Amino acid sequence: MLQLFTFDTTHHALWAEEIARDAQIPVEVVPAPPGSRAQCNLALECLPDDMGRLAARFSESGVPFELYAPGVH
Repeated sequence: MLQLFTFDTTHHALWAEEIARDAQIPVEVVPAPPGSRAQCNLALECLPDDMGRLAARFSESGVPFELYAPGVH
């Protein structure tokens, strides 16, 4: 199952995409799910094996994010 990162702003989503690409971690920009708490309509999708490494990169860089888990509110 693919993992989703959601963001409060479009700026944060695009910044996160740039960080992932610089780290050569494959991501896809997708619409944020309706059930997420995202304040913007963008999310990043990644493979489960990359989730921890990507979350660490975002945290180190100061990008605020949430992990989206369907059915968890």
